[in-house]
Amino acid sequence: MSAPRENWKSKLGFVLAASGSAIGLGNIVFFSSNAYQYGGGAFYLPYFVALFVIGMPVMMVEFGLGSLTQQSFPMALRRLAGKRGEFVGWFSIASALFITMYYIAILGWGVGMMIGAFGSLFEPGVSAPFAPFSEPTADASAMVYFFDLISTWNPLLYIVLLWMVNIYILRQGTHTIEKAVRVFVPVMWIFMILLVIRGLTLPGGFDGMMFLFTPALEGIAEPTVWKGAFSQMFFSLSLGLGTMTAYASYLPKDADQVNNSMLVSFLNCSFEFLAGVAIFSLLFAFALNPAGSTLSLSFFVIPQGINELSNTPWIVRLFGFGFYLLVVLAGITSSISLIESPASALMDKFKIRRSKALMYIAIPCILGSFLFALPQIIDSGLTGNGTLGLTLLDITDHWVFNYSLLTVGLLEVIMMGWVFGAERLRQSLNANAKLKLGRWFTLLIKFVIPSLLLLVIILSLIEEWPLYGSNYDMPGYSWLTVFIPIFWIVTTSVFAFYLSNRKPKTA
Repeated sequence: MSAPRENWKSKLGFVLAASGSAIGLGNIVFFSSNAYQYGGGAFYLPYFVALFVIGMPVMMVEFGLGSLTQQSFPMALRRLAGKRGEFVGWFSIASALFITMYYIAILGWGVGMMIGAFGSLFEPGVSAPFAPFSEPTADASAMVYFFDLISTWNPLLYIVLLWMVNIYILRQGTHTIEKAVRVFVPVMWIFMILLVIRGLTLPGGFDGMMFLFTPALEGIAEPTVWKGAFSQMFFSLSLGLGTMTAYASYLPKDADQVNNSMLVSFLNCSFEFLAGVAIFSLLFAFALNPAGSTLSLSFFVIPQGINELSNTPWIVRLFGFGFYLLVVLAGITSSISLIESPASALMDKFKIRRSKALMYIAIPCILGSFLFALPQIIDSGLTGNGTLGLTLLDITDHWVFNYSLLTVGLLEVIMMGWVFGAERLRQSLNANAKLKLGRWFTLLIKFVIPSLLLLVIILSLIEEWPLYGSNYDMPGYSWLTVFIPIFWIVTTSVFAFYLSNRKPKTA
């Protein structure tokens, strides 16, 4: 017999957990990379449109699913949209597990950089077993340190540690999650504010903020700017992963999910703005080029800027340690939600204990995380990613992260708009909302959001030729560029078909 459904001890605990889920590595570095790539101020109008047109409405859908059904994502969709809905839910869960595996591998590298802040990260004389970095550096180089790090087995130890931390936080569900986020989330905000203050007080730092917030009207006309903004918003709010529905299912049925959606969305976007100011001030203060990549920005460029913050070594080391502590904490608040989503789904479907559900998830996923951290060198010239682990991560992230969230979001709003009924959903949300949703919400869910998401998916697929990663110099491993997307689609589909056709157990 299953235990009674868990509940958050307070609304604050829920808001901190949901905002912590949304605030992750992407908020700190991916937003800044996108903003730089799409012209700074030109990115903001599309970003705000995306917030109000896609971000908050879809979050209302996912919060509404959880509170209406008191179930996790797959079972909630089954109740409101039938077996096809449950299939979509399990497809989302399976994709989230892929993301969790490599997400924790990235956090493992973050732990390695955090440790390196008091080691050789900010020291000269570093080398790595790749042709461009085989000779010791004359100056400190975060890039060389990073490639040396990922070519060792050390990240596997950090991965085990991170999984243990996640399982420990999740061991008692909402009770221990709430305890963790009450510490982690405020610490993240405090450190980010300090980073903003330090960045703006640097010579040239204010220019970075002005670039970020100055509208560039000519850039707004570019379709790619709008595509980037809409994609960023969907990824940023952790939509399409089942996490928000799982968290909302632990709230009372009469919770005001309109207010909750707005509050979590604004907290997430506020943190992104702060992160953008902090990082752009560093970029402009030290004339750094972010190279448009999340990994390069967080592991190469920002440490370079931190290294120039002060002539006093201990200040640089302390600041570097603090930044990667921020990265790891932000990552953990997201990873616990990524793991809670499938754990909640398994508990709801099969009425098993939390400890058993976590074991079913952790054992295969730890092994999966190991794959994304394999140090085997397959590209010594660094025309691609260098190691087998980073290559697997890069290709998997491109396909799973870029397409699973958008696809699930598209199917989710179609089912809620046309099967369950957008007007019915609006009335359900309004029943407990202080701020009532107008009929515009029905139009958004039925027509506008599906059309926009379908357009983004189609445009992205058109841009995929030649196949992503096909230009990497990987003798003997070029087949990975075809195998990985096929493997993801087949395994997630089989997983979803099997579980959605299993008969749920009753309490």
